[in-house]
Amino acid sequence: MTYKIIRIDGRDDELTAQSFENYSDAYDLLDELYGDLCCSDADYGDITYYDIVENNLKNINGE
Repeated sequence: MTYKIIRIDGRDDELTAQSFENYSDAYDLLDELYGDLCCSDADYGDITYYDIVENNLKNINGE
């Protein structure tokens, strides 16, 4: 199973172009980039929100 990061607003960026072998790799990347944000430090209008989902793309060869 592979995972990908999606943006809540549906747009694509350099994070959404990647796929990950496991959930924790995707989580670790988001934590590294955004883990230092604290609620009191955040300007909520400028934050891009992400989610981690299973990558359900089917194999093109039908395997």
